[in-house]
Amino acid sequence: MLGTVPFPGGMGGAVYFSYPDPSGLPVWQLLGFITNEKPSAIFKITGLKSGVGGQHPFGMMSIPQTPSVAQVGVSIEPLEQLVQQTPVASATVSTVDSFTQFTQKMMDSLYNFSSSYAVTQAQMTPNPSEMFIPASVILKWYENFQRRMVQNPNFWKS
Repeated sequence: MLGTVPFPGGMGGAVYFSYPDPSGLPVWQLLGFITNEKPSAIFKITGLKSGVGGQHPFGMMSIPQTPSVAQVGVSIEPLEQLVQQTPVASATVSTVDSFTQFTQKMMDSLYNFSSSYAVTQAQMTPNPSEMFIPASVILKWYENFQRRMVQNPNFWKS
């Protein structure tokens, strides 16, 4: 399970997430699965409902009752069985790659950071040694960069 050894032929891994219900017992929720052809996935878990679980292969494991311990479980199962299972609806696999996510967060951060220093022209104190960039220029850059990322996420490589 370290990514260095593939699954046996015809097998894959069902990925489960568990967060204890109020009584401290683990509640397992199926997020999806991984295979040799798709060896990794990013699952969104923010919308999972605590205390709502389904069938899982882990049985009544004797895990100490710790009310704030989240767990990830991977069950090795036949591919035919994996494709028939229905993951929790709110555990969608992210379709955005990590570079695009990073770029979007970086653009949002720059815009929010620079906007937090915005002042009106009347509030400006003249300072000949300091340069000012209008907020409209940052917004224009943000919109252009975002448009170019949608058109071609690798535009920056050329």
